[in-house]
Amino acid sequence: MGMNKFLMAALGGTVAGVVATTQFVGPLLAQESEKSGSVYEQLDLFGDIFERIRAQYVEEVDEGELIEAAINGMLTSLDPHSSYLPPDDAEDMRVQTRGEFGGLGIEVTQEDGFVKVVSPIDDTPAFEAGIEAGDFITHVDGESVLGMTLDEAVDLMRGPVGSDIVITVAREGEEEPFDVTITRDTITLTAVRTRLEGDTVVLRVTTFNDQTFPNLEEGLAERIEEAGGLDEVNGVVLDLRNNPGGLLTQAIKVSDAFLHKGEIVSTRGRDPQDGERYNASEGDLASGKPMVVLINGGSASASEIVAGALQDHRRAVVVGTKSFGKGSVQTVMPVRGDGAMRLTTARYYTPSGRSIQALGVSPDIVVEQPRPRPEEDEEEAVNPFSRSEADLRGRLDNDSLSEEEIRQIEEEREQAEQAAALREEDYQLAYAIDILKGLTVLETENLE
Repeated sequence: MGMNKFLMAALGGTVAGVVATTQFVGPLLAQESEKSGSVYEQLDLFGDIFERIRAQYVEEVDEGELIEAAINGMLTSLDPHSSYLPPDDAEDMRVQTRGEFGGLGIEVTQEDGFVKVVSPIDDTPAFEAGIEAGDFITHVDGESVLGMTLDEAVDLMRGPVGSDIVITVAREGEEEPFDVTITRDTITLTAVRTRLEGDTVVLRVTTFNDQTFPNLEEGLAERIEEAGGLDEVNGVVLDLRNNPGGLLTQAIKVSDAFLHKGEIVSTRGRDPQDGERYNASEGDLASGKPMVVLINGGSASASEIVAGALQDHRRAVVVGTKSFGKGSVQTVMPVRGDGAMRLTTARYYTPSGRSIQALGVSPDIVVEQPRPRPEEDEEEAVNPFSRSEADLRGRLDNDSLSEEEIRQIEEEREQAEQAAALREEDYQLAYAIDILKGLTVLETENLE
């Protein structure tokens, strides 16, 4: 079978092909059979070592665990995202896609042997304890994670709700690693939170699980209604910061929500024929209103697909900092005995043909999030020279404006002040909203 298939492949097409193959067939086929021979030898070697360990290791060993470790070693040697999931973990994985489990609320990957935080999940114990994207976890309850597989480290961090855990964190810009005590809780992933910020709808997407698109569609409709209809909305901010990704199908649906047509993403595996293209269908939930997508170093995978698609189609301005750069697709395949294996099977490409792998999505406008500053002295606030004419006693009233106009000016000023307050709290989001405000001002000017 192997030989025929090989010959067929080599004989692909032209006369030149035929001439070339006649010269190569001999040595290549010999290599093929030699190769499969040596593979069987190596499998025998594996058997020998397994038997030796079983017979002579200083303590009795669990054979099942040995085999599991060997399988896992094979998978983890490929890349940080491939691994073996024994039956319990395979079940956990299904649970996670549904969105509930007991733990800390961080998404992690492995880098240089340590556990690296891709992102904390909003409103979880880890988020509230101040864990940040990019942090390295070096110890869990005093035990070093160096040399553990990612799954082992995650197992250590999961546990009964209400139990405490101490994790040691190394953070860029901090001299020494420091300990953080966190109380485990039930992590329920609310996939999308929505709110109105002035005239802007903010869609905060924290993960791509089964609930993401339905939550987003519903939340957006509710906010548009709350604003008093689409005419009252100046645009949409899609906030994907610290969103570690999730299901490819959901990334496609979320992108499609705002695109009328064209490619959203393509995947390419080892065999070019296995590549798939996913295209957008008619319809835009935001009816073409201006959009800003917010990303940062904690935005990975599905988030990068959405940001890349909306950026390539010029549907949104991407603001923030460079995304994480996980441009690979994992397929979870069931294997005998109720376990599963997670195997990297393809790479993602954005519509313009860029691979996200290791490069990430670059924002159109790079905006860093300033580090929170210590509270400054309140005294600076009262500056005797900061008064305006309106504060002076016996000032003249403004006689050119009606009550109504004065009310409107004060309302606009109030809104501008709210926007300034948001800047203190979340600079990147305020920046995104300002961009939409600017675009809307231009649009209304052009209409009049």
